[in-house]
Amino acid sequence: MQWTDREVVAWLDELLPANRMAEFENQLRNDTALRHRVASVIRQRDQGGNSIGEVWQRGKLSCPTRSELGGYLLGTLSGDASNYIEFHLTTVGCRVCQANLHDLEEQSSQPEQLTGRRRKFFESSAGLLRPEGDSKFMSGK
Repeated sequence: MQWTDREVVAWLDELLPANRMAEFENQLRNDTALRHRVASVIRQRDQGGNSIGEVWQRGKLSCPTRSELGGYLLGTLSGDASNYIEFHLTTVGCRVCQANLHDLEEQSSQPEQLTGRRRKFFESSAGLLRPEGDSKFMSGK
C-alpha cells in the first residue's frame, strides 16, 4: 500500500484513525522503504519543512472546541455545525476530538461524581477567595 507524506505525518502525530494506524504499523514492520521514508519525513520536519496542511493539522485548526463538542452531544447546534462535527469525527476520524467527545459522554453520565468534585474543589479553595483589598489575605493573618 502506498502512503502519502500527509498520512506519514499524521501517523507521526498519532492523528490517523485507529484502523489506519494499525495498517501503517503492520506495513512499517516489514517495509524497509517505508521506514526510510518515515525517517526522511522526520528529518524534513526537523528542518522546518512544513506545508500549510501540516500546520493546519498540527494546530488542530479544523477541530471543534470542547464547548462545540458539548453542544453536539446535547443536540443544540445548528444543522451545519452538527453535520461538520459528524464529518470530522467519522469521516476524518480525528482521534483527539473522538477522545474529547468520549470524555464529555463519560462526564455527562456521572453527574454525582462531578458534583462531588466541584464541592471538594470549592471547599479546598474557599479560604483563598477573599474580597480584593482584604488585608488579612495579603498579610497572611
